[in-house]
Amino acid sequence: MAKIRSNPFKPLIRQIPAPIRNRYFLVLVFFFAWLIFFDKHNVWTQYQLQTSLDKLKSDRIFYEEKIQEVKEEADDIALNKEKFAREKYYMKKKNEDVFVIVREE
Repeated sequence: MAKIRSNPFKPLIRQIPAPIRNRYFLVLVFFFAWLIFFDKHNVWTQYQLQTSLDKLKSDRIFYEEKIQEVKEEADDIALNKEKFAREKYYMKKKNEDVFVIVREE
């Protein structure tokens, strides 16, 4: 009569807790590992996208403030073109002398 061999790893497998040996648990672990490390939308990619989004939001706030400043300056220019040209670019009329006085505060 032929002797049936038993699995030599059976005692080792029995030492592993039952919930970990469960095939559904193993599939679930594999699924989460795949999502965390190997998927197109893994954790690292999501972190980089979130960081990029935060930077873009802060840039947007900065540029909106700059746009508002430029609009205010444009309104001021429209009202006082001559005054603006004289002060900013030191322009003068004919037969005029321009003296630039710098105040230190």
